[in-house]
Amino acid sequence: MKKHVLTVAAAISLSTAAIGQIGTEPPPPLPSEAMSPNEIVANASPEEWVVIDAEDLLVMTLAPDRDGNERSVVIQLLPAPFSQGWVENIRTLARSGWYDGISVNRVQDNYVVQWGDPGHDNPEGEGIETKSLPDGLNVMDEEGYLVSNGNADGQKVFDEASKRYQSAALHTATLRPAGQAETFDDLKELATAATANALVLLEPYGSLSMPYDGWPIGVNRQGSWPIHCYGMVGVGRNFSPDTGSGAELYTVIGHAPRHLDRNIALAGRIIDGMEHLSSLRRGSGVLGFYTEEEAGLRTPIVSIRVASDLPEGERPQFEYLSTEGETFAKYADARANRRDPFFIVPAGGADICNIPVPVRAIGDG
Repeated sequence: MKKHVLTVAAAISLSTAAIGQIGTEPPPPLPSEAMSPNEIVANASPEEWVVIDAEDLLVMTLAPDRDGNERSVVIQLLPAPFSQGWVENIRTLARSGWYDGISVNRVQDNYVVQWGDPGHDNPEGEGIETKSLPDGLNVMDEEGYLVSNGNADGQKVFDEASKRYQSAALHTATLRPAGQAETFDDLKELATAATANALVLLEPYGSLSMPYDGWPIGVNRQGSWPIHCYGMVGVGRNFSPDTGSGAELYTVIGHAPRHLDRNIALAGRIIDGMEHLSSLRRGSGVLGFYTEEEAGLRTPIVSIRVASDLPEGERPQFEYLSTEGETFAKYADARANRRDPFFIVPAGGADICNIPVPVRAIGDG
């Protein structure tokens, strides 16, 4: 394990040295640094790819488009420790067949696409009969939006952040005595020493962010949480203290709405078929809901199934690039500092949502 950390740190050291200081001319890139992010990912070894379990995949089948083409969307559900009460509900709703026959009811430009029962929590759904929810759904409170540092799961995420910032800080010009960070202020100090590194990001939200276990995660004094990046799937809700059940879901189709972080539950992300949702006609009603006159624009959802429940030959198979390996470290740096021939000036940083974790269908590599 120690050898792996040093390998990542060595990649961090190389990228930091190549960036140089603000206001100075960066040194010429090494041949390996001149590769695009896609080229770096293409060179990843098979061992750096992590197979996504079929139990963590949903297949959402939309009605065919106007030309009769089939439309399918694949959703990866969030792993533990994040949002597990909602994730369990989503599996229950899918396995009960509750999602069958619902529709896409809201498409708001540069924001979200939302689907669910058109008669539920829909300002344009007055008079539409609502579907009864299945028994046994979890009821979550708002504390579930964040994994507390006070339990073992939250401490594991915090320790990973500490390890990454410490590795980065020890390989920059600004050194700090060796040792794990013990407080959030320690982490911020380490982050300041490693601001040129794309694996560890100091944000303008009073928090830090990092790729963790394949997902974009925020960290602060209280705990950690998933981040509203493009393609993330969240749980629709009404006013607080309602936290939503999972019956109403949405995906982000615009600039990351980070103001929603820790205010609403995230439960997964779209990994295939996003074009079938992001290209839908926008609604003209309040918040982008389709009006009564636009009822015909609601895209029917034929079914949503847990992939592990499908016949083996029909199960989608995907894998993601491990965010703990050397290739991801190089990829993250390349996203933050493009040095391939088209680019002129390395940006010197990136938002966590501009470092999407590579996901591919098995067999595409």
